[in-house]
Amino acid sequence: MPENEGDIDINADDSLSGTTHLNNPVDNGAEIEKLKAELDESKDRYLRKVAEFENFKRRNAKERIELIQTAGKEVITDMLNVLDDCDRAQKQIETSEDVKEIKEGILLVFNKFRNVLQARGLKPMETKNKEFDPDLHEAITEIPAPTPELIGKVVDEVVKGYYLNDKIIRHAKVVVGK
Repeated sequence: MPENEGDIDINADDSLSGTTHLNNPVDNGAEIEKLKAELDESKDRYLRKVAEFENFKRRNAKERIELIQTAGKEVITDMLNVLDDCDRAQKQIETSEDVKEIKEGILLVFNKFRNVLQARGLKPMETKNKEFDPDLHEAITEIPAPTPELIGKVVDEVVKGYYLNDKIIRHAKVVVGK
């Protein structure tokens, strides 16, 4: 018998004494309806979250596509000034006979081109007379080293390697001394 009127004496085993047992069927219609309402509410929240996540994924994919399509816009815009200089240099080449003047103009265009790329984070790789590193260099061929200190080092650079913001974007193609 319960000690207080409000206490419920529940037993898990119906062979023991007590007023209520766990294996007795619950016949409470109001409680079942309450649980069904909670379940419906949880399902509704779940479906809304799934729909919200699908919208997020769709929006994110669309933004990624737009970013990829316009990623080079700023670089191309900066390069248009160099292209304009190239056009002016071409006109000078066609009309001028002074080779020295043409050379100076072309060198100015090349320097401007390099400066624009460097401002965007491009950095040439220094390879000559450096230790051969397969993570940085691609060996095209090996030749006998002209001096003993060049054995295992880069003797010549066939194609220059580049970093973009300290990440390799092109490995240098080099000739290694053996």
